[in-house]
This record gives sequence, C-alpha cells and structure tokens, in this order.
Amino acid sequence: MNGSSTIATVRTSAMRAPAAIIKPGEPFHLRCFLTKPFSSSPSSLPIDPEPPDHDLPLLLHSILSKPNWKRHPSLPKLIPSISPSHVHSLFSLNPYLLPQTALDFSYWISKKPNFIHSVYSYSALLNILVANKFFGPADKIRLAMIKSPASADESRFVLELLKDMNKDNELHSRFKLSVRSYNFLLMSLSKFLMIDEMKSVYSEMLNDRVSPNIFTWNTMVNGYCKIGNVVEAQRYVSKIVQAGLSPDTFTYTSLILGHCRNKDVDSAFRIFRMMPTKGCRRNEVSYTNLIHGLCEAGRVDEAMKLFEAMGEDFCYPTVRTYTVIICGLCEAGRKSEGIKIFQEMSEKGCEPNAHTYTVIIDTLCKENKVDEARKMLGRMLEKGLVPSVVTYNALIDGYCKHGSMEAALEVLGMMESNNCCPNDRTYNELIAGFCKKNVHKGMVFLDKMLELKLVPSLVTYNSLIHGQCKTGQLDNAFRLLEIMKENGLVPDQWTYSVLIDSLCKVDRVEEARILFDSLKEKSLKANEVIYTALIDGYCKVGKIEDANCLIDRMINEGCLPNSCTYNALLDGLCNIKNVKEGLLMVKKMVEMGVKLTVETYTILIERMLKEGDFDHAHRTLDQQISSGCQPDVFTYTAFIHAYCGVGRLKEAEDMMVRMNKEGVFPDSVAYTLLLDAYGCLGLTHSAFHVLKRMFDAGCEPSVHTYFLLIKYLLKERGARDDSHALNMPSDAMLVHHADVWRTMEFDTALELFEKMREHGCVPNVNTYSKLIIELCRVGRFLVAQKLFGHMRDQGMSPGEDVYNSLLRCFCELGMYDDATIVVELMIKSGQLPHLDSYRQLICGRYDQGDKDKAETIFGGLLHCGYNCDEVAWKILIDGLLKKGLADRCTELLSIMEKRGCRLHPNTYSMLIEGIEGA
Repeated sequence: MNGSSTIATVRTSAMRAPAAIIKPGEPFHLRCFLTKPFSSSPSSLPIDPEPPDHDLPLLLHSILSKPNWKRHPSLPKLIPSISPSHVHSLFSLNPYLLPQTALDFSYWISKKPNFIHSVYSYSALLNILVANKFFGPADKIRLAMIKSPASADESRFVLELLKDMNKDNELHSRFKLSVRSYNFLLMSLSKFLMIDEMKSVYSEMLNDRVSPNIFTWNTMVNGYCKIGNVVEAQRYVSKIVQAGLSPDTFTYTSLILGHCRNKDVDSAFRIFRMMPTKGCRRNEVSYTNLIHGLCEAGRVDEAMKLFEAMGEDFCYPTVRTYTVIICGLCEAGRKSEGIKIFQEMSEKGCEPNAHTYTVIIDTLCKENKVDEARKMLGRMLEKGLVPSVVTYNALIDGYCKHGSMEAALEVLGMMESNNCCPNDRTYNELIAGFCKKNVHKGMVFLDKMLELKLVPSLVTYNSLIHGQCKTGQLDNAFRLLEIMKENGLVPDQWTYSVLIDSLCKVDRVEEARILFDSLKEKSLKANEVIYTALIDGYCKVGKIEDANCLIDRMINEGCLPNSCTYNALLDGLCNIKNVKEGLLMVKKMVEMGVKLTVETYTILIERMLKEGDFDHAHRTLDQQISSGCQPDVFTYTAFIHAYCGVGRLKEAEDMMVRMNKEGVFPDSVAYTLLLDAYGCLGLTHSAFHVLKRMFDAGCEPSVHTYFLLIKYLLKERGARDDSHALNMPSDAMLVHHADVWRTMEFDTALELFEKMREHGCVPNVNTYSKLIIELCRVGRFLVAQKLFGHMRDQGMSPGEDVYNSLLRCFCELGMYDDATIVVELMIKSGQLPHLDSYRQLICGRYDQGDKDKAETIFGGLLHCGYNCDEVAWKILIDGLLKKGLADRCTELLSIMEKRGCRLHPNTYSMLIEGIEGA
C-alpha cells in the first residue's frame, strides 16, 4: 500500500460539524464542509532548473575540466546539492581526472557548509592520487579516510581497501601504512567493537614489521575492555611492560571500564585506588567509568560519593559524568535527585547534551509527565541539539502508554521531518499503543515496518495478537500466529497466555484446553499466567473440579500457583455459593505463604454481602485493613451495591464518604448503583443529583447510567399519563437495556438533556455517543440519526465509535446506500470504518447484484491504509468465500494485486485453497 497515505489515514483531520436530518423513506444525507486547499504561485520561476541527481557528477566533471573552475558561474547554485555520493561518483567515473584538480576540489568542497566527506568519497580520491603517485597527499587522505567511518560497515570497507592496497607489492613498498595509520585504524575498529578485526590488524602490523607503540597497545587494551574481556586486555598490558614502558592513565582507565563491563566493580575500584601509587593521575574518564559501573551494579550511593569527590583530584564532571549519574539515579527510582542534578549542570558550566536530555525525557515519560517531556524536547531543539531515535522513541512510548496516539503520531512526523529514521522499536511502540484501542491502525504499522525493510519481532506479533484478541477477532489472532511461525519466530508463553485467556473469555474453554495441551509438543512449559487463564476459564463455566485438577498438575510440575491463580478458584467457588470451601482455600493460601490480595478479600466480601451476611463482610473488611491490605474501589463498591439493593441508602452514602476519605475515588459503577437506588424509590431528582456529583468528580457516566436515567424518566412520564406501556421489573439491574432503547424516542433524549442541564450537567460528546451507539445497537436508526444531527448542531464532532455504530446499524438493516454515505464521510474525515462493516457492506452490494458499487467500495477501502492481509482475511475469506462467492473473491483479489498490495504467502495460500475448494 501507499506508505505516504498510511500516516495521513491514521491521523484524524478536524472537520466542521454538519447537521443531518433523516426523514423516513429518504437516504441518510450527511453534509460535509470541506475547506478548499490553498494554492500559491511563485512570483518568478527559477532561471535554470537544477540538474537531475544522476547528471550532477557529469556536470561537475565538465566544470573541473576548465581552468579557473572555482569561478564557474554554475558552481554556487550546485553547492547545496553536492553530496559525498556525488563526489564519489565524480572521482570513480573519472579516474584520469588531474590529481591536483581532484585534490583541490576535495579540499574546496569540504569547506562548504553541511558537507562531510564519506569513506567512499575519500577512497575514490585516494585511487586517483595513488595511481598518479601523489603519495604525500595520498597519505593524508588515507588517514582522513581511516578516521571517518560512521558505522561498522564503513570501517570494514576501509579495512578491506587497505588490505587490497597492501597486497600490491610495488605499492606496499612505496605507500606502506605507518604506525600512526595502524593506530587510527585500530581505534576505528575499536569504536564499533570489531575485536576480531583488531586482532587481525595487529597481526598484520607485526608481519609488516611496523613496531607497535604504547598507543597501539592501549588501543588493544581498550578494545578488549569494552567487551569486558579483561584477561585478553591484560596480555597487551604485559606487552607495554615488556617494552620497558609503564601503563599510563589511559591503560588503567580502560581496565576500570573492562572490570565494570565484566560486572566486577570491586576490581575496578582496586585499580582506581592503585592509580596514584603508580604515578598515574586519575582523570574525568576514570571517574566516569567507575561511577557508571557502580550505578549499573545498583550502588548509587557509592557512585554519588565518588561523583562528589572528583574535585579532590582536580577533576570536574563532564557532560558524560553528569549523564551517567543522572541516569543511575533515575533508574534507581531517585528521579527527583536526578532531575535536580540535571538542573544544576548548566549552573556549573556544563551544558547537557542530546543523551542527557534523552535520559530526562525518558524519565519524565515513565512518570506519566509526557507534556513536560515534550517541552524538554522543545528546549533541546532550541539549543540546536539533534535528538536521536532513542530520544524520539522515549517520547513516542510515553504518549502510547498514556493513550495519546495523535500526539505519538505528531512526534513520529517530527522525527521523519528531521531526517531521523524510525527503527523497529519505534513501530513496536506505536503498534502496542494502537492495539489498545484500534488494532486496525496497529496492523497498518506492520505494513509500514515491512515497507521500510524492518523485521517484525516476537514483540510486534504479540502486541498485534493481543490487539486482535481484545476486539474479539480470534480468527485473525490465530492467522497472525501462523504468519509469525512462518516468519521463523517461535511463539512464547506470553503469546499462548493471551490466546488461551481470550478463548476462555468467550467460553471456548475446551479449545483453550487443546491449545494448552499442545504446549508440551512445542517444548514450551506453561507458566503461572497460562495456568491461571485456563483455571479461571474453567471456574467461569462452573467446572471447579477441572480447575482443581489443573492446580494439582501445576504444583506437580513445579509451577507454584500465585494469588491470581487462587483468586480465580476462589471466585469460582463463591459463584457456586460455596463460601465455606472458599474460606478453607484462603486458609490454605496463608499456609502456603501466598499473599492475600485486595481481590481475595473483595471476592469473599462480595459473596457474603450477596448472602446478606453484612456483619461477616464487615469483619472481613476490618481483617483486610489490619493486615495492611487497603481496600480498593471494587471492595467499597461491593458494599454500596449491597446496601443499595436492600434500600439502605444512608449506609451506601456513608461508604461513599469513607471511600473519598481513604483517597479511593468512586467509579461510574459506584455512582450508578447509588443513582439507581434513588430512582427505584421514585426520587428522580436525587438520581440526577448523583449524576451531577459524577460530573463534578470528573467521572464519565457509563451507558448503564444513561439507561437508568431514561428508564426513570419514561416511568415518570407513564405515571403522569396514567400509562402502563412500559412495565418492567422493579430491580433495574435485571432489566435488559434493549427494553428501554427500543421504547425511547427523540423527545425522551431532549427531556434527558433538559433535566441534565437543570442539575448543572451539560450533555457532552460522551452523552450523545453513548445514546447513539445503543440506539444503533437495537436498530433504532431514525432516533439515532436525529441525535446525530442534534449533536452536530451543538458543535460537537462525533468520534469514530459513533460513525462505526451508524455504519454497522445500516449494514445490518440492509440500508447499503446510507452505509456507503457514512463510509465516504468517515474516509473524508480521516477515520477508519470497521472491516466487519465493510465486509457486510460489500457482501450486501453483491447480494443486491450491484457488482460495480461493491468493487468501487472495495477500491476505496484499499486507499484507507489498512493492512493488506487483514483486508484479505475479513473481506475475502470471512466475507465472500464464506458466502460462496468465489468468483467475486477472485475479482477483488485481482484488484488488490493491480494496486500493488502485497499479501503474506500464508494469506495467499488460504485464499487460493478457499477459491479452489469453493
């Protein structure tokens, strides 16, 4: 799919809210106000268009062939376009260029802003100089090339080039590598931890009869110490001594680093203390290496003492020293101390660098201070510092964990505009974030990863599988599992725990058991999470014996049940009203040293309250508090539910007061229970007062809250009209939502809104959305569309969930023209219609014999940026093939192929098998 449209599709563009009124028998018209894009024409066109990129080396050669080339009139315009790759092409394609001209041009262009030679441009120049026996300048260029690698691959390229030159006997005798060149080559290799190559170069140096010096040996020591191989490093320390030299500060500082990398901080400390006795001054790097080692070993207090003692050796913390200690403090949970030192850096004359800012940004994000982290990135950019992919990833991860996906995408856009390439971690974070809310968007980024040749990992697929399971798309989850296996990835315990748990949650416990039993064949041991998921599944369907057998098997296999495991079994026992057995199990938990959690107590309390045993429930609550286990919102809500159920509203209100005093904030369930209790007593005014309390507390009313308010308004109206049209049981918790929503009219909603305003609760987007979604669910599309129009008239923009509810409703009612209009409106506003609705719509069009419209809708779908495999699964396999429309499936598959949609081989095989088997 078109990569550029992917991000645009995910970002929701703001639109002005149009009004919409549907009359019976008329199509669903949604007016969309689109602003015309700006167009501007330049005041004047450039006189000479820039040459195509591939023509630039040719043009440069033409210019350099002329005397006084520096004064050529075209050169100033070309300078911004000249890159190291152009220079490389210029020299490579023109080996007979005059060597002095090539040398002069190389020096001239290197002085231009933003131009830095690469190893490749240097190598092409080197070939010209050597071929013309310009050995003096060639030696300087060779040294510059050796110093310039920006990656391991570039360093390897330089190494191979120098080896080839050394193989030429005539050239070797006249252009031999000096000890200085060898030392810089070793330093370049050490920078990228290319230790085997360093060892090989050192051997070649000896074979070449070039005598190593202390810089050579120190570089070898440093290289091995970087990977923690102190034993091998000591061999080169011995060579220093054998040569009659003394190890210096650099030698000892490298050994400190090596011991720290080897997790042997005590040995590093011994060398640090020994340095003055050997006549070696400790420097900032010595301190920084040891401070880093102490921080990594969790000995942050010792690191702080060392940091504060640097002045005794007339050493001053460098930006790296500050960054190391700040990072150590933050990772040890002492974030405020770390941030304080960060703030003190500039005051002491040491400006933070990009890495320092990255540590702070990451720390703020982990503390959910994402907005502060974003401001810190702004400060960083203002100072001219260049954020790395790690910096951006920290902020993207913070926004994703916070659920702020739009903000995460803005950071991604900023990252790309600043020429910082996202890596696999960037996309894994975005995928994990989107999978919490909209797995389709997560799947889009899987496509993006593949386009950029990034390899999806186990983490990638686990996030996507979890996202598919959360939305009930288990078939898609298992398809991803197969793709994951075919890509050579081995599913882990987390993968199977998600699948088993999801199967159990939809009462497919036997399928979950089969998957569980298959783990042994896969040489994968079930952990406590997998066991707990299956035990919970058995308990939910009342199969307590099966659950008990699993716990016994779990223990026999050396996998100890935790509190979650026992809580699942306890919940199962309480659900079958076996509190006595449950209490015995709690006693067993204590004997086994398994900690009783707030959930344990809450399950027991809830069961006791359901049986009307309030005294026992309160004693259990007191026991819970005395054990140091603080009740949570669910514990208190269990009491509120019980008190409301028996009409004891004062005790329920007292419990709400107690909750707030304990710093536990009531959720929508607690408020709704109280609201319902007042409504049952005919105190509708008090029910709305509870709604006001919800609004004031910033607690979002649930759909059940609005259901109850509408129900009591209808009852009040029925009483006023002496009508018995609505005859429901008195216990509102047992009344099915559909009874109210099927009865509700538009004027009822208006009455609800009026009552809300009277009580200081202004209807908001959430209010409208909850009502529209429920009305759509029961097929009341006429009332839903009126509310939709009213919502837009109030200046509120419906969210994706509202549009998708309307779309699903129209598809289920066979109103495909209206559904098509909703799809078009969603696409224009940058929202993604659900693929299930697309499936219904396309299949519905085919059922009506409208092939052209079906194909048009499918073509539009392919422009939305969905993952290609997911489109094939939901539309072609789950839609057309299941309806026996194999020919139509073939036609749409052909459209996908023409559009360049790439399907995974596994998906393609599924399609071919389905088409052939139809």
